[in-house]
Amino acid sequence: MTASAPVTQDVLTIPRKLPDGPINLVGLTRDQMRAILIAHGTPEKQARMRVGQIWQWIYQKGIREFDAMTNLSKAYRAELAETFVIALPEVVSRQVSADGTRKYLVRIAGGHEVEVVYIPEEDRGTLCISSQVGCTLTCSFCHTGTQKLVRNLTAGEIVGQVMLARDDLGEWPEPGEGSDARPRLLSNVVLMGMGEPLYNFDAVRDAMKITMDPEGISLSRRRITLSTSGVVPEIARTAEEIGCMLAVSFHATTDEVRDKLVPINKKWPIAELLEALRAYPKASNSERITFEYVMLKGVNDSDQDARRLVDLIRGIPAKINLIPFNEWPGAPYERSDWERIERFADIVYKAGYASPIRTPRGEDIMAACGQLKSATERARKSRAQIAAETGQSV
Repeated sequence: MTASAPVTQDVLTIPRKLPDGPINLVGLTRDQMRAILIAHGTPEKQARMRVGQIWQWIYQKGIREFDAMTNLSKAYRAELAETFVIALPEVVSRQVSADGTRKYLVRIAGGHEVEVVYIPEEDRGTLCISSQVGCTLTCSFCHTGTQKLVRNLTAGEIVGQVMLARDDLGEWPEPGEGSDARPRLLSNVVLMGMGEPLYNFDAVRDAMKITMDPEGISLSRRRITLSTSGVVPEIARTAEEIGCMLAVSFHATTDEVRDKLVPINKKWPIAELLEALRAYPKASNSERITFEYVMLKGVNDSDQDARRLVDLIRGIPAKINLIPFNEWPGAPYERSDWERIERFADIVYKAGYASPIRTPRGEDIMAACGQLKSATERARKSRAQIAAETGQSV
């Protein structure tokens, strides 16, 4: 398979227009919005200007009603309202951790649910978003990986997660305020939620292009990080078509161990993955690649692992995020002892690489890394199991 060949999964994609329903403008690229406005009566000579106006109302000001778009004529606003909507995924529940982390359970088309996490820090506010409902990768340490893949998210459902978080944070400007009038509480986006982003490449690309657009949400590409488990053929394409920062779920220093932790390694083993990663910083003009490394007691946390990791990534501009394993009920692993994590970090640091130990966040609301599996789904499954055992209907 060549690097340019798209790699996707054969999963259901919900059409943007539901039967006999309005068309959602959220998630359309500028070119797509222009084409669809023309198709529904906007004069071609006016279409580019109209896209710019509508774009700023939606993505810079957070407006959801066409009637509020005051630089459009009343007649044109009425025409738009007859055909189009500005709709986001529905927030079903919102939990706030003792450390300020916020977790949203979000319902999308078809009644499916995904989870979104906002992590406030002193110098930034990071939103962790999802790209698929469930996941096929079955990484053995990841709670999210215990869910079956249902479908890919659309571009609108992906960028909609950013927008609904801005709603909750009160980050959109008030009428009359400039776009920079309020503090930027959501300053970074990481595609580290449910799903493998590179198995839903086109929708992820379009959503991130919208998020980076300077006349809208306007996040720098250096403030967006896409995390992949190692879909090698799509890494070069990510550099060319998105150009954001890249993180890789690495987690092991031998193919034998990585095959068990991250089964996609059987398809694209460590040597192939590293070859693709070596080309990424230059191709994307990124500063460095982040290697995510979850610390599992007695599995991948030895001094030998640390030294082997350093040898493997030598020559790649990189930092290594060491992640204390977030244990969940029934997990097959334990978190490495803190002293062991610090020893591992010290070896990596002395070899010349930044090796921060990630502070676990949101553990009391199951919002931590690898724990994105909604409580509602667990509860439903429990009820279904009880019903099956008793012969009752749910």
